[in-house]
Amino acid sequence: MMTSRVLFSLIATAIGFAALPSAKAEPRAVVELFTSQGCSSCPAADKLLSELQSDPSFIPLSLAIDYWDYLGWKDTLALPGHTGRQRAYSQMRGDREIYTPQAIVNGVAQAIGSDRAGIESAVSQSYSSASPLSVPVEVTVAGERLSVRVPEREDATGSEIWLCPVSGSVSVGIARGENRGRTITYTNVVRRWIKLGNWSGKSETFSVPIDAIKSDGVDAVAVILQNGSAAQPGAIIGASLTSLN
Repeated sequence: MMTSRVLFSLIATAIGFAALPSAKAEPRAVVELFTSQGCSSCPAADKLLSELQSDPSFIPLSLAIDYWDYLGWKDTLALPGHTGRQRAYSQMRGDREIYTPQAIVNGVAQAIGSDRAGIESAVSQSYSSASPLSVPVEVTVAGERLSVRVPEREDATGSEIWLCPVSGSVSVGIARGENRGRTITYTNVVRRWIKLGNWSGKSETFSVPIDAIKSDGVDAVAVILQNGSAAQPGAIIGASLTSLN
């Protein structure tokens, strides 16, 4: 009888553990890849970004720029604001380096987008100069609405909360320019930047109708909590990438 009770207890404990939801890995790096369909050096970086997507510790984002359009092919995914964001980053770093493919890691470090070791080094550098991704950002999808919650934090400084609708995978056939004849697949293509609000340490919750953001093949959202402002971006202190499917 004692043996049966012990066995029942072990089975019940095992079932209890099996029923627990698996913990979601916390990201350690947001990688913003500034890329262009007109850049011959970019396909290798685009491929690496798709590989980073399989690592749950990374939030990889494609930010297509338009300043190479004059080379013969207009980038079909580019947003003018991405060029402005890249310039703002360079001014904040003080090096004024703007190129493609350029990866910005956690808002504070940069690397060549096709250099995996360089990106890893930039991740380490970001943690030595800031406290990235230290604030948990909770994103939930229920019914027809998406909710974003940022917790209270006493030592917070002025930050902005941005919602980015993204298309997880977009393949583009390029007919002209430096990549003519190639079909390139882009990962987590940022379609828009929607400012949800400012954050100064108070607990905040935002609710957005999914219909307002789900267009142009959008199937996920990235939420970025970033120190500073759009004109003067600082460290990314919280982030989440959430599927809408």
